[in-house]
Amino acid sequence: MFSLKNTGIDMPPNRKKENLPQKDCLHCGRPFSWRKKWEKCWEEVKYCGERCRRQARSGRKKQ
Repeated sequence: MFSLKNTGIDMPPNRKKENLPQKDCLHCGRPFSWRKKWEKCWEEVKYCGERCRRQARSGRKKQ
């Protein structure tokens, strides 16, 4: 097993999608899973994607 840097999450080398860590998006509330590109900053990730991040920064609420 190896550890994701600075996250404290131990992941096996061959990850299955159902075993990935999940968070809820602060803007839309939908759950989203860990992605390789978020490996170093998983603790800082708040939104499921660019659209939610942009809308949250502009102050618009999901209807």
